[in-house]
Amino acid sequence: MNEDKELKVSFQSKEEYNCPVCMTTFHREELLSGSGRLIAGIMTDELHRLYEPSVKYGEIHPLVYQATVCPECWFASIEKDFLSFPASGKNTALADEKKRIADTKNLFPGLDFRRSRNLINGAASQYLVLRCYDYFPKDFSPTIKQGIAALRAGWLMDHLAEKYPDQHFDWLALTFKKKAQFLYGEAVLREQAGKETLSACKNFGPDTDKNYSYEGALYLSGLLKLKYGPKNDMEMRKASLDEIKRIIAKIFGLGKTSKSRPGPLLEKARNLYSNINQELHEADD
Repeated sequence: MNEDKELKVSFQSKEEYNCPVCMTTFHREELLSGSGRLIAGIMTDELHRLYEPSVKYGEIHPLVYQATVCPECWFASIEKDFLSFPASGKNTALADEKKRIADTKNLFPGLDFRRSRNLINGAASQYLVLRCYDYFPKDFSPTIKQGIAALRAGWLMDHLAEKYPDQHFDWLALTFKKKAQFLYGEAVLREQAGKETLSACKNFGPDTDKNYSYEGALYLSGLLKLKYGPKNDMEMRKASLDEIKRIIAKIFGLGKTSKSRPGPLLEKARNLYSNINQELHEADD
């Protein structure tokens, strides 16, 4: 009994959650993080924190536990917004329930959100977050939250592709990262045009270990466009990359001696700036 308790990686919260769509009552699964469960590894250029497998607990992916999902109707959002979902969106969410569940099962067969989380339903939960923010009004900053969810889904599918290389998760990972590329860019454009604020997004993540705030969102909008943006119209791509380069230089003060933005994000912004320059120079050759 004691050994089983020590090897647990998650627990059911004591707090009861009432789904704002179907009114089902459930308990949220939470990650236990102490006792050497999480061994932080490197951070990728996409600001994704990798974790080393623990000898005792094995692989743990904190993103698996981030989304709050109703186990009955599969309505999902970030935890902060789940119980704040406005009544104005309820009918839309209810009307989409059967299709929401069917579409998710089509991507991830055999799902059951009453079971303990794993990589499969962790990735599915982020897909549901991406989908369900269509029901939220613009004052919830849904577009950037959809971008974060799409990127997280892509990362979890990367991990699934490593475990199951013959199941096409690599293709799904790329598809969701391309979706994230569009949504990050769209969120920034909407904010600049005054169409949708970003102020309701209090934690830009994009991972669980650090909030890189608005600067992180700008960095990712540029990085994702460089890596996953359309390449069929090279003139349009060059103009887009030029604009990204100007934004990155302005936000992070690149080329100046100022150290007003220290830390890993500054170094990654420098690398992004350099990589954009390299592609632009190659395109001109």
